[in-house]
Amino acid sequence: MSIKNYLAVDLGATSGRTIVASYDGTKVEMNELTRFKNPMIPLGGHLFWDLPALYNEIITAIKKTVDEGIKIESIGIDTWGCDFAFFGKDGQLLSLPYCYRDPHTDGAIDRYMKMHDKREVYDKTGIQFMDFNSLFQLDTLRHNGCTAFEHADKILFIPDALIYMLTGKAICEYTVASTSQMLNPNTGDLDKDLLMSIGLKREQFGPMTQPGTVIGSLTEQIREQTGIGEDVKVVAIAAHDTASAVAAVPAEDEEFAYLSCGTWSLMGIESKVPIITDESFRQNFTNEGGIEGTTRFLKNICGLWLFEQSRKEFKDVPEEIGPLTALCETTNFASIINPDDPSFAHPVSMTKAIDEYCEKTGQIAPKTPAEYIRCIYKSLAHRYTTIINLLQEMSPHPIKRLHVIGGGSKNKHLMQFTADALGMPVICGPTEGTALGNVLLQIKSEGLVKTLPEMRAIVANSVELKEYYPSNK
Repeated sequence: MSIKNYLAVDLGATSGRTIVASYDGTKVEMNELTRFKNPMIPLGGHLFWDLPALYNEIITAIKKTVDEGIKIESIGIDTWGCDFAFFGKDGQLLSLPYCYRDPHTDGAIDRYMKMHDKREVYDKTGIQFMDFNSLFQLDTLRHNGCTAFEHADKILFIPDALIYMLTGKAICEYTVASTSQMLNPNTGDLDKDLLMSIGLKREQFGPMTQPGTVIGSLTEQIREQTGIGEDVKVVAIAAHDTASAVAAVPAEDEEFAYLSCGTWSLMGIESKVPIITDESFRQNFTNEGGIEGTTRFLKNICGLWLFEQSRKEFKDVPEEIGPLTALCETTNFASIINPDDPSFAHPVSMTKAIDEYCEKTGQIAPKTPAEYIRCIYKSLAHRYTTIINLLQEMSPHPIKRLHVIGGGSKNKHLMQFTADALGMPVICGPTEGTALGNVLLQIKSEGLVKTLPEMRAIVANSVELKEYYPSNK
């Protein structure tokens, strides 16, 4: 077959990028087109996302494909979960979307549960309870009298909002909707009772849409603005970034766990059915949508956010990430923190938060950048072990290896600590798993591949994997 090109828009909670991917029938080659920051905007006492700026970055990328003579078949967008945008009856954006790290949702679960039964909500959704889940964000905005909430004609999750801005068509993509704690995995749709509990109607959200669905074409305004000319399709891929990343795990069978390692660490298994049990409720595990009817049974862990925030406070250390992380090998510092402790969610100073946690738990606080880095990496590996052990108890199949995807998979120190702590092989790659999964769903939308195993075979052909085994240290 002739080579086909696809544009993947991969938006994270700190930065974004666009990638042109070429597919020759057996493998995918990816080349970064643009990269840009995605900062939280502090405004009026809250934290927001600059959605128009993200939209403009997509337009910039489309223009660049035209300028460089690259013919693209389609565009797919993946982002983080839970956040959303409000649109009015005239189709216009009513306000900047709130950021999930805005502390206005602190205590939101407790407030909501004063009027509702926690186990009933979990049985309906199978979702881990976190203050920033969409259900609690929306309830908070309603409670606070948010003007945009009161006048919203459409409420669209971030990737769906961008698709709406590109095509004029409103959808509710399944995998990103599944992060909201408003979707019932047994019915496959948003739960009307939960929506009613926060004063909303199902009609305010787009129709439920499965990954790999062609939504429409770019608007005439965008075609004129960019000069793209061709009838470029916009595809609803697995719009939640972790769902796209898991689709790109090059696993040969089901006996694996995965770790999407970045600002957040998301660790779980792929299941054919939701796992909603007394134990999953007690341990606060989540069931999120995957592709081809699979469920991502997982736990959210506060990942390299700890390192990213601490790094800002270090002085007289290497700027390059490799030499900086290597500092962890220069010390035997042994204190362990719980990365999921609420004190690490959005502290003014991350290093001070680590100090206070260590003091509170009777441990020695770090004093040097090397000690902070080792403490963070060892603590993450320790936390991964705890979660793997819980997964082993609830999984319908044994777990014999861990597949790590995302930027954190390049961190050889963290990966070796993880293999040592787990006592099992750790297989790293693809690093660009989210973007690769994004592209594979675009390819699938054209009928060029039909099944998940076919997609994973393409991944194996396209990337080089790095394996770590438990050491004798």
